Amino acid sequence: MAAPAATAAELEAQGFRPLDEASLVAYIRATPALAASLGGRVDALEVKEVGDGNLNFVYIVLSEAGSVVVKQALPYIRCEGDSWPMTRERAYFEASALQEHGRLCPDHVPEVYHFDRAMSLIGMRYIKPPHIILRKGLIAGVQYPLLAEHMAEYMARTLFFTSLLYNSTTDHKKRVAQYCGNVELCRLTEQVVFSDPYMVSKFNHWTSPFLDKDAESVREDDGLKLEIAELKSIFIERAQSLIHGDLHTGSIMVTTDSTQVIDPEFAFYGPMGYDIGAFLGNLILAYFAQDGHADQANDRKDYKEWILKTIEESWNLFQQKFVGLWNKHKVGNGEAYLPAIYNNPELLSVAQKKYMTSLFHDSLGFGSAKMIRRIVGIAHVEDFDSIEDASKRAPCERRALDCAKAILKGRRQFESIEQVIAHVRSITHD
Repeated sequence: MAAPAATAAELEAQGFRPLDEASLVAYIRATPALAASLGGRVDALEVKEVGDGNLNFVYIVLSEAGSVVVKQALPYIRCEGDSWPMTRERAYFEASALQEHGRLCPDHVPEVYHFDRAMSLIGMRYIKPPHIILRKGLIAGVQYPLLAEHMAEYMARTLFFTSLLYNSTTDHKKRVAQYCGNVELCRLTEQVVFSDPYMVSKFNHWTSPFLDKDAESVREDDGLKLEIAELKSIFIERAQSLIHGDLHTGSIMVTTDSTQVIDPEFAFYGPMGYDIGAFLGNLILAYFAQDGHADQANDRKDYKEWILKTIEESWNLFQQKFVGLWNKHKVGNGEAYLPAIYNNPELLSVAQKKYMTSLFHDSLGFGSAKMIRRIVGIAHVEDFDSIEDASKRAPCERRALDCAKAILKGRRQFESIEQVIAHVRSITHD
């Protein structure tokens, strides 16, 4: 747990005060960058608080001439209150990651207009309707034909261009050092993803009594514990790229022709596979939830096939784009594979294949870990939670859990995403 929360007086001395709708309007009027995003029309503002997440206040601010989203980090986890203090510095890392990822992939990351470190406040582009959170679209059964293409592009560019495949070790270590300060959110991930689900913890919950034995089986599976220990070490130790750190389907906003990645407050230099796995794992969760949302009018079978196709295309397109960037920039500042050593196409091809195989297995492991924590850990997903009948919800969760455990323990046996899809299909009704 973090240190005790600062008092209101201490926070004020640090230049921080939590904003409500009225004080936010005053703040915007006094901040030129935010006023400009609203077209300078700050006399009559419409303000709506939409922070339905676990951590922050999020306001949509509209004027006749513009719009902006203002996000403020609180000195605790919002869903837990003062009982779970949390550093406000996460806002700095979120703003920094948005700016860096936005530079690398501007089509899929909202611009940052303003950042106030003392106030832990970010002003950024409002991603307008009809954009919705991807998770909500998946629950509603909406197909997004460009999702795989867009997410493959986002992951390939942000992961490649912040890695040693592109950067010198000197530059890389400077950037690693910058993001090492995001230790509290990393420790939160270590706890809720890699520790709590595998032991008795007051934070864990599941669909009881239906999944009582399933939760117990996770805590008693020694093989699973050995694998999760290895993944935890990789997560903590491998500073591969500037990762989003929480790339689930609730951190992506979509229309049928637009994909925007938001909320990188968990960003740090970590293993690439954590981002890729989070995205793919959450799509697999959405796949298993579909049976709980099926009804007589729509059995969701076609939609389940679309999800599987999207998973397959996401990895294959990512791999194609990532290796394409590697080939394009193989002679440059990158110091991981020096051209003087990997000096013939055959050798480089073998090195790339080995690298991508390792990344694939990392992604499968991390994706499975993310699935498990969403079923027997502290924070679940709306995909399952919106299935109101627990007796209908639990079998969907059990199939997802069984799938995740098998992939996590056997991830090195998979040679292609198509084999993973075949395994997901093999998990049938109870």
